[in-house]
Amino acid sequence: MIELKTPREIEEMKPAGRFVAGILKELQETTKVGTNLLEIDEFVHKKIVDRKGAESCYVDYAPDFGTGPFAHYICTSVNDAVLHGIPYDYSLKDGDLVSLDLAISVDGWVADSAVSFVVGNDPDPEDLRLIKCTQEALAAAIDVAKPGNRLGDISSTIGDIAREYGYPINLEFGGHGVGHIMHGDPHVPNDGKAHHGYKLRDGLVIAIEPWFLKTTDEIYQDSKDGWTLRSQDGSRGAHSEHTIAITEDGPIILTNRSNL
Repeated sequence: MIELKTPREIEEMKPAGRFVAGILKELQETTKVGTNLLEIDEFVHKKIVDRKGAESCYVDYAPDFGTGPFAHYICTSVNDAVLHGIPYDYSLKDGDLVSLDLAISVDGWVADSAVSFVVGNDPDPEDLRLIKCTQEALAAAIDVAKPGNRLGDISSTIGDIAREYGYPINLEFGGHGVGHIMHGDPHVPNDGKAHHGYKLRDGLVIAIEPWFLKTTDEIYQDSKDGWTLRSQDGSRGAHSEHTIAITEDGPIILTNRSNL
């Protein structure tokens, strides 16, 4: 069921958005060659423990698309991993493409966001191009997230930009409704038909999350951890995500890092 938020409830969601955005901004600034994925996980754990009213959305999360409880505080996907990456004992190397996906509940309201970046001093231009595509798709999708437009307008905007860049599109995982729970209705695919689907309304809060792989739309679940999703051909992936509130005055990016 799709739930619409009141203006007061959207205000109540803002602290969660700022908290998630602040953690991701700090991680992007401090993650470097040599940073261990378990250090990133522990950093987030400490932030949650130190923040009154904050709870992880991932620990003990056990949906049907994973194997058992997730048991970590952040998703860390590296190189050919693009979604649901389980943190493990791995120290980042020069040129690694890192995607960090974080969802936290603060005082009962959830915010969900993701960022991709390359560590080291010599990034592959193709990696930067892939990341830029996800960022442009996200920004363009947010621009059309207005009352009166359709869910298909968001999806088709994402898909059109992916096609302009020449990247395949996977529709198995996409954006979603956000509120008291992390994953709610509606599902927001990364491609679709413009002017079709659910009519966007004032008070709808969703996570929009374009993610693409360089040369394939096929993924598989890593059997070692039962969660991490990797490209079938080993090509790299990138992922950008914001939680937004749709209002009559325009979309509000609840997880905006640029104004922190």
